[in-house]
Amino acid sequence: MRRRDVLVGGAAALLWPSLAPAQPEKVPAIGVLVIDSPAAEAFRRGFKEALRGLGYTEGRDVRFEFRTGQGNARLQELAADLVRNKVDVIVTWFTPTAFAARKATSDIPIVMGAAGNPVETGLVASLAHPGGNITGIAGVGAERAGKLVELFREALPSSRRVAALANAPDPFSKPFLAAIEASGKAIGMTIDPVPIEGVAGLDAAFATMAKDRPDALIVQPSLGMERPAKLALEHQIPAASIFPAFAESGGLISYAADYNDVYKTVAIYVTKILKGARPAELPVERPDKFILTVNLKTAAALGLSLPRSFLARANEVIE
Repeated sequence: MRRRDVLVGGAAALLWPSLAPAQPEKVPAIGVLVIDSPAAEAFRRGFKEALRGLGYTEGRDVRFEFRTGQGNARLQELAADLVRNKVDVIVTWFTPTAFAARKATSDIPIVMGAAGNPVETGLVASLAHPGGNITGIAGVGAERAGKLVELFREALPSSRRVAALANAPDPFSKPFLAAIEASGKAIGMTIDPVPIEGVAGLDAAFATMAKDRPDALIVQPSLGMERPAKLALEHQIPAASIFPAFAESGGLISYAADYNDVYKTVAIYVTKILKGARPAELPVERPDKFILTVNLKTAAALGLSLPRSFLARANEVIE
């Protein structure tokens, strides 16, 4: 072989790596686990928009794996599916989804959104030092459910009995009921706990309440928005929840965090984790802005005339 051939061949070999097609960079996968509801749809839109605002475009910078459970059904199976698909981070919405994700993995980072009282329910060790693989933003705490008892006293001065419709399989139901009962005791209101086994028990619960009618009703958020609000209106029971979509869905009152801020916070946590931050080192945040919404159309349908002083406190009035 001539020397020139050797030199040309060697040069080609050295150049070969640069001539080979570049391997596409792996696009991080974000798994999202929610319970089917209008609130979940609002979260999907708000979360994706918040990520875009932070410079993360779907398909280019991140991809999504969405999983939706009907009530509490199949949440564990759906969480396990996200783990099998090796997503880089799991985002959860509402307390039951956070528990399902935690049970499915102790390695993949989990960012929780709207998980009520995460310390009391055992999701994290503390807000300042969550430990493990979970962080994010807590949902409206149970004390906000207790605040609804006080709001009913203002909105309906003659009210004396408040029913509390709780989603028993949801770990948040315990602090939820405890806060409502404590608030009722403090202001002399009788609280009737109504625990049910998920959304399947809604019809029977309302049928029972229709016979022994409470003056008002507080609904745990993981039981949904539209169906409980509709049933409350059908049975002529003034109802409230600690999620903004409840009043928008036909409930009388909602007292909730500003969820646009919550969506942004969840997105910020996800970007930090994608850049290498560890969940155990990211303190859990709590909402600090709350919105009182009153649905005057529902008030009219219930035959209620709400005090002007109460309406003056509302941040939003649906007319």
